[in-house]
Amino acid sequence: MTLSFSVHARSSETAARCGTFQTAHGQVNTPVFMPVGTLGTVKALTPEDLREAGAQIILGNTYHLYLRPGCEVIAPFGGLHDFMHWPGPILTDSGGFQIFSLATLLKMSEDGATFRSHIDGSRHLLTPEKSIEIQITLDSDIIMCLDQCIGYPASREEALAALELTTRWAQRCKATWQAKARPDAALFGIVQGGMFPDLRQQSAKALGDLEFPGYALGGLSVGEPTDIMLEIAEAALPLLPTDRPRYIMGVGTPENLVELVARGADMFDCVMPTRNARNGQFFTSRGTLNISNARFRQDTAPIDSTCTCYTCRNYSRAYLRHLYTARELLAYRLNSIHNIHYYLHLMADIRRAIAEDRYQAFRQAFYRARQKDAG
Repeated sequence: MTLSFSVHARSSETAARCGTFQTAHGQVNTPVFMPVGTLGTVKALTPEDLREAGAQIILGNTYHLYLRPGCEVIAPFGGLHDFMHWPGPILTDSGGFQIFSLATLLKMSEDGATFRSHIDGSRHLLTPEKSIEIQITLDSDIIMCLDQCIGYPASREEALAALELTTRWAQRCKATWQAKARPDAALFGIVQGGMFPDLRQQSAKALGDLEFPGYALGGLSVGEPTDIMLEIAEAALPLLPTDRPRYIMGVGTPENLVELVARGADMFDCVMPTRNARNGQFFTSRGTLNISNARFRQDTAPIDSTCTCYTCRNYSRAYLRHLYTARELLAYRLNSIHNIHYYLHLMADIRRAIAEDRYQAFRQAFYRARQKDAG
């Protein structure tokens, strides 16, 4: 049970690379950004919106879907694809991060994580085996191992303990995956180790020895400064197998993506495009733009004159500001269409730059454009 990943081009000046991998629900070109569909929906958008924007693969979440609507609701549909009307590949998070960030954690033990739901306070035990079984029910194309995520700052002792528990859980996840998953569903191991480069390297080595079809760096974007995040990625990424996809979980800003691609990362996800859209912030080729600003009240221009998304083709800043300040529901949809389109087209431009071996020049142009006023 392996994931066929091929690297087609590499940057001669950075560690950036582009490649492809095949799933039962379609091919994915990397580097790739995965819109986050936590509860079986990328908020405010239809699957058709996502396809039009260029989405190749989306992310669902084990913790959320297990609690609501529950596996017993999704199972009759044969998985999440038919339940949410998304025909493409799906990666599911294991639930480890949500237990850390949302649930009332009662106990972390060798067995698993005992927690109370953030919805109704009900008590649950999520074991490595159960996490994989839920993801199998969801019919995930890429399944994530259950890991122990820790916050920032954390002591070396806490980071080491989480790393060792994550490694032992990874072995159990792999055994369940091998016994129960469909042959073409891939399992990714998650590197932990806090903000200690040597522990990240230890985790990368231990998981590499388990020979997963792909690997992820977890426990980043948990409050640490950007320079530390990049330092940790730079320490761990080169130690992961070069013939497997490398996934940075929960990251991040457009600048984060550009920098982490330069360090050899292949896959990303983040709620930022849609969350910021709902808060009136647009991502543009010149940086961010806050639509609530009074100077846009009579502005007839689109959000970004270089953008070809549905929102920019049809609506002005003045109208979008009106919708947002009036709290009209259409604002969330139109804003999200633009931001998702921006992220996905940024990744397409990145892939093109790597394929043409001009990634460093692309990176420099990206930052030059951001020195101008986004408005």
